[in-house]
Amino acid sequence: MGSVAGAVLNTLLLLATQNWSRVVAGNSYDCDEPLVSALPQTSFSSSSELSSSHGPGFARLNRRDGAGGWSPLVSNKYQWLQIDLGERMEITAVATQGGYGSSDWVISYLLMFSDSGRNWKQYRQEDSIWGFSGNANADSVVSYRLQPSIKARFLRFIPLEWNPRGRIGMRIEVFGCAYKSEVVDLDGRSSFLYRFNQKSMNPIKDIIALKFKTMQSDGILLHREGQNGDHVTLELRRGKLFLLIYSGEAKLPLTQALTSVPLGSLLDDEHWHSVLIQRWGRHVNFSLDEHKHRFHSQGDFDPLHLDHEISFGGIPAPGKSVSFSQKNFHGCLENLYYNGVDIIDLAKQHKPQIITMGNVSFSCSQPQSVPVTFLSSRSYLALPGTSGEGEVSASFQFRTWNKAGLLLFSELQLVSGSLLLCLQDGKLKLNLYQPGKLPIDITAGAGLNDGQWHSVSLSAKRNHLTLKVDSQVAAVAPSLGPEQIYSGDTYYFGGSPDNSLESKCKTPFGGFQGCMRLISVSNKVVDLISVQQGALGNFSDLQIDSCGITDRCLPNYCEHGGECSQSWNTFHCSCAHTGYRGATCHNAIYEQSCEAYKHRGNASGFYYIDSDGSGPLGPFLVYCNMTETAWTIIQHNGSDLTRVKSASPENPHAGFFEYVASMEQLQATINHADYCEQELTYYCKKSRLVNKQDGTPLSWWIGRTNETQTYWGGSLPDPQRCTCGLEGTCIDSQYYCNCDADRNEWTNDTGFLSYKEHLPVTQIVITDAGRQYSEAAYKLGPLLCQGDRSFWSSASFNTEASYLHFPTFHGEASADVSFFFKTTASSGVFLENLGITDFIRIELRSPAEVTFSFDVGNGPLEISVQSPGHFNDNQWHHVRVERNTKEASIQVDQLSQKIQPAPADGHVLLQLNSQLFVGGTATRQRGFLGCIRSLQLNGMTLDLEERAKVTPGVQPGCRGHCSSYGKLCHNGGKCREKPSGFSCDCSVSAYAGPFCSDEISAYFGYGSSVIYNFQENYALSKNSSSHAASFHGDMKLGREMIKFSFRTTRTPSLLLYMSSFYKEYLSVIIAKNGSLQIRYKLNRSQDPDVISFDFKNMADGQLHHIKINRQEGVIFVEIDENASRQVHLSSEPSDVDQETALAGTQGFTGCLSAVQFSHVAPLKAALHPSHPEPVTVTGHVTESSCAAQTGADPTSRERTHLFADHSGTIDDKEPIANAIKSDSAVIGGLIALVIFILLCITAIAVRIYQQKRLYKGNEAKSSGINLIGSWTVVQFMDGEASLSSAVYTAREHDTGIEAH
Repeated sequence: MGSVAGAVLNTLLLLATQNWSRVVAGNSYDCDEPLVSALPQTSFSSSSELSSSHGPGFARLNRRDGAGGWSPLVSNKYQWLQIDLGERMEITAVATQGGYGSSDWVISYLLMFSDSGRNWKQYRQEDSIWGFSGNANADSVVSYRLQPSIKARFLRFIPLEWNPRGRIGMRIEVFGCAYKSEVVDLDGRSSFLYRFNQKSMNPIKDIIALKFKTMQSDGILLHREGQNGDHVTLELRRGKLFLLIYSGEAKLPLTQALTSVPLGSLLDDEHWHSVLIQRWGRHVNFSLDEHKHRFHSQGDFDPLHLDHEISFGGIPAPGKSVSFSQKNFHGCLENLYYNGVDIIDLAKQHKPQIITMGNVSFSCSQPQSVPVTFLSSRSYLALPGTSGEGEVSASFQFRTWNKAGLLLFSELQLVSGSLLLCLQDGKLKLNLYQPGKLPIDITAGAGLNDGQWHSVSLSAKRNHLTLKVDSQVAAVAPSLGPEQIYSGDTYYFGGSPDNSLESKCKTPFGGFQGCMRLISVSNKVVDLISVQQGALGNFSDLQIDSCGITDRCLPNYCEHGGECSQSWNTFHCSCAHTGYRGATCHNAIYEQSCEAYKHRGNASGFYYIDSDGSGPLGPFLVYCNMTETAWTIIQHNGSDLTRVKSASPENPHAGFFEYVASMEQLQATINHADYCEQELTYYCKKSRLVNKQDGTPLSWWIGRTNETQTYWGGSLPDPQRCTCGLEGTCIDSQYYCNCDADRNEWTNDTGFLSYKEHLPVTQIVITDAGRQYSEAAYKLGPLLCQGDRSFWSSASFNTEASYLHFPTFHGEASADVSFFFKTTASSGVFLENLGITDFIRIELRSPAEVTFSFDVGNGPLEISVQSPGHFNDNQWHHVRVERNTKEASIQVDQLSQKIQPAPADGHVLLQLNSQLFVGGTATRQRGFLGCIRSLQLNGMTLDLEERAKVTPGVQPGCRGHCSSYGKLCHNGGKCREKPSGFSCDCSVSAYAGPFCSDEISAYFGYGSSVIYNFQENYALSKNSSSHAASFHGDMKLGREMIKFSFRTTRTPSLLLYMSSFYKEYLSVIIAKNGSLQIRYKLNRSQDPDVISFDFKNMADGQLHHIKINRQEGVIFVEIDENASRQVHLSSEPSDVDQETALAGTQGFTGCLSAVQFSHVAPLKAALHPSHPEPVTVTGHVTESSCAAQTGADPTSRERTHLFADHSGTIDDKEPIANAIKSDSAVIGGLIALVIFILLCITAIAVRIYQQKRLYKGNEAKSSGINLIGSWTVVQFMDGEASLSSAVYTAREHDTGIEAH
């Protein structure tokens, strides 16, 4: 059904809901008449009264009769005031006062209601127990509107707190109106059938309204069926209401044709529940009390083929085939309407349309079951037994959510033993202890903490012990020995009060919390009303004549598929395998985009992203390609080339593409991206895209808007055009696409689709591949999206009075807010949204404190995060706050999260109604000065920049990202500001990649080399942009910094050699004994300065890191970040020493990595040239990774990727970079870039400048003299040492030589 038709149906259903709510109510909405003032004295009752003048009949509002109100004999939490309204009424409001002219008033109270004066139900609001706030003095009136209203005859007020300087005192009034209803009572064997005129009924429309109450957990409420199996059924199962809709013509498996929707829980509580079902075709609204569910039923067709009859209470017609139990409903129905027809009124009048089966009465019976609620683990009920009786017996029913708790305890007479029955891990455990004997343990049942009523019966008689659970004999102890068991004088249910029984009665898991009913002791039913009145037994912390169990998983506040479990007091959410975390599974584990992952410092790889954060869309897997910007790559199932033959307009070929994400997830990702594209290639041989005669498209593709698109790769949305048509490069100029030339040879139209609103491609249709020699093929690439606009959307607040405003934030049950901020101010409000009393506010309270304040109706609360440093340091800081029904939390950066638990039985919904203020408040005070970025509310990003463009005092965007993100640029990379974000400039780093962290390393075949020459004339190089020029301009004479890594197993080896015209040189070698030697020779008459590291064999095949820093005559060497040494040099220039020459002639087999000489990276310049570099590459050079695993023969474990032989310089214009071959491998089932693990051999020669005072003799002494000469470098070919020369020019000044 189309979106327009769906919207119309939703509107009609909404109107129907409003109209039928009036029908169900049974009266008008002018319902606020006082109901108590005219009642007789006999309509009032109470638990007790202080005196005859303090009786309940004097509890009328604003009256001074008697003592001016009701007061009980004792003020405690077991007192109550009760009103009998005479008949069921609709109650819409209540009002209270204290005792007239006294110090007696009630501060808070509970409101209970009942139809029969038994089995009371507590009034709740917001699905949590709601205690009413009472009075603060004796005479003021406090009123409350009841939403929803109460339909009941009896009301009971139970004081919880009262004036500590007085006593309980109350005067009350109740407002409402008469409530008219039609009821029918069904006994579990009866039902009735309604047959209607088929002309008066719409086959696709049904509206059913009713109320029901029962104490049975199972039964069919209504059923309508057709001859072909279609049916609609409303059924109770284990206290839950299920609506089942089955479409027999769907021709689908049962699981796909049957729609089963559960709603509600604990509906067997003997209280009225309202049901409304609205079905219009496959659109269904299903409401139960205050819970609503809207859904679409399964099947292919809107109308259900149903008979013109519907049954209530059961399935009376024989031959009906149903796939569920046919247990009839046992209870009462009220105000039953089917499409506007009052079914119960027709039955009462014995109309022929109604066929009644069994015993049907038109008044609702009132079962006198009296439940009792054990409110806490300290609750207990003590009942007398018959001491010394030769039989121990007890029975009862219970329901609870707790897995453990004491159910029954009794001491035995004569043998001084004890009997203990408890719930442990959802099972019953019976323990019989007798002195001198081994204890007897019996375990029975399972899963008894499911909230359902379970019956328990135990009996010990004539040496036999029997335990029954749910009427089934669960366990029998055949013999208890020769001694008879005799009952004790007291049975303790749920717990025990006496400290003397502490060791016997108490269990490790505490007392019972839940409900019990139908309690019998010694085969006698216990009168719990007598217990309540103090005439029988005693108790503590009980609520008698009411079962206060609530389903805390209804509504289910666990989000994103989290599994809800509960105990008596609270609920818990299991977030396993959901992709979310937190108390309600609200907080997304994964980042929203690849851009966000990149700015956490993550490298390229597969990641889960969650496009809408904590919103309804789930996470999905993408590949993040971290370049200067982050690319998101989303795969589909049609990436292979697909060939098409025999396709025609009558029999078209349709190719469908399914992505790893839903269309909603894809749309969210595309909307956030700066740019998206998808490559589409259409290959053709006599297969046209357009019919040239009439312009009819012969092939097309469909995107996410489900619209036909006839433009092809690379084109703008210009129909029937391809890239070649826009560029004027088509093979036939009279056509706009290559394929339209209709040639009997293969050609193609290829390009990137980049119009975001049409992406991704979901389908391609081809119709022109059916002619002779006609054939087509197509290939669709993955969806590629770049950047994330929401991550960088920011605004700068320049004055304290400036702010941005947005629509009200709706986060009633759960709300999260996250953003980045940076400031130099000491305080300011980031965000504020107000309601009538509710509010949320996030602010910088002080330079080191961020505070989250809120109120959901339980009073203002706040939680703060304090930092050891200051937040106003002009660095980006991340704030995330969350409030849900379980707790509130705040986290700033990586500091410890602060959590504030929510009250167990308080308000849970956040009600806001004002505008959302960002960067300030409605009062224009305490505004924020600074920048706010990436502000998200429940996963939705607010567009700060667009709003800032039209707001005075606020500017769009925010500069200064490098101050926070610059630390992500490693290994000498420089952070560069961008309008949205930053990038790392790796031009002077030996590393590459988005963060300058990708190692550049190489393996050199035997006899290969890389030579870097500083050969430019210095005077000219000042104006050059080359790396050599920057080196000369930046370097200081007399200092250098050298870093590299290596791995080898060969000795001797030359790792590095540098020389100059003055015969200054530095060599780094591995000697024959495996020691590492660094040799500086600066003096002809002396041996070279040798720094030797012989603490281990450095030719061990492991990766080693070398760092050399020289400052004039002092050199600092560090190896593997632990061994270090500082040496003062004394040598002067001379020839190459013998050890260096020997190492050079032997060559080097191994791996050199990340070679850095001050601001120059020679190896990077050779392997990844960004422009012509003064580099000579000779021989077999292979890109490699020195971090590869090592072995006896390192080269044997490496996969080589050849770097083409190149004996000239980059200036030869030979495309070295294009000669590097890429490769891939499957790792762990995923496609990843292969890690090159190759070795290298090299001799790198660079110019070393020395400070003037190190030179001796008559060299370069006079001012302005040009020193021209040649300097020598060594390169190794086939193990032989050879020389190459280059000319350099330097200028000497009187004050010394400055190296640049």
